[in-house]
Amino acid sequence: MRQVLDVLQDSTVASKIGKDKRSRFWGVYKRVAEEHDSEFLERYTGDMDIVLVFSGLFSAVSTSFIVAMEASLSPDPSDTTNALLKQLVYIGLGNLAAAGSTPADLVSMWSPTAPTLWIQTIAYASLSMSLLAAFGAVLGKQWLGYYKSNRYGRGSQEERGKRRQEKFDGLVTWYFDAVVQSFPVLLQFSLLLFGIALGANMWYEQPSIAWVIIATTVFGFLFYSLTVMACLISPACPFQTPISTILRILRMDSEIILLNSGGRS
Repeated sequence: MRQVLDVLQDSTVASKIGKDKRSRFWGVYKRVAEEHDSEFLERYTGDMDIVLVFSGLFSAVSTSFIVAMEASLSPDPSDTTNALLKQLVYIGLGNLAAAGSTPADLVSMWSPTAPTLWIQTIAYASLSMSLLAAFGAVLGKQWLGYYKSNRYGRGSQEERGKRRQEKFDGLVTWYFDAVVQSFPVLLQFSLLLFGIALGANMWYEQPSIAWVIIATTVFGFLFYSLTVMACLISPACPFQTPISTILRILRMDSEIILLNSGGRS
């Protein structure tokens, strides 16, 4: 927007807006700012809506998967029943030694297996990240609403224009774009973790089916990685993703820091 300000100062488009040069400038600035903000708010509001809808659906699926696996974290009540029946059979047969060697309380001796624990850990991490993405999307919509309603304020046209530019500079200074783009990234990582947990869980039950899940997850990860690398290599690449935008911003900032440090030395 600073470049727009410099261009507008020498522009002849605003020659019919008013007699005063300053009022003409701020009149054109307001029109250009409105066009930019309209596109800006529409794009990010749409992104936040997509995150909210997808995270809601995905959280429901992830929760169903976790509930289905919940039984593997606690002992099977039928095992205790079978152990008690086994003791009764031994007692009925007069084999008291065998009856005494059969543990009746299997709950105190039971513990979940290590694979079950780490699969559940990944599944819960996936669910937590999807909920965090939804929470971030709600905050993002609130931030966008605040910017939309408070960007101009009250006062003269020049004061309102300066206040709007100050608000917009704050978005750039505080990396608003990178923060908002991180919410879809959280959702994408959540989807990756869910694929890993689903494939690992199925591996211990039916490896042939697990291969299908693993192959699909690996293909999706490789495809996504290639699109991100393509976007980093060429800014004109149409396959833009939130993480590519974040990485590009970080790379630009690191280059600026290196240039500044090199210039000082």
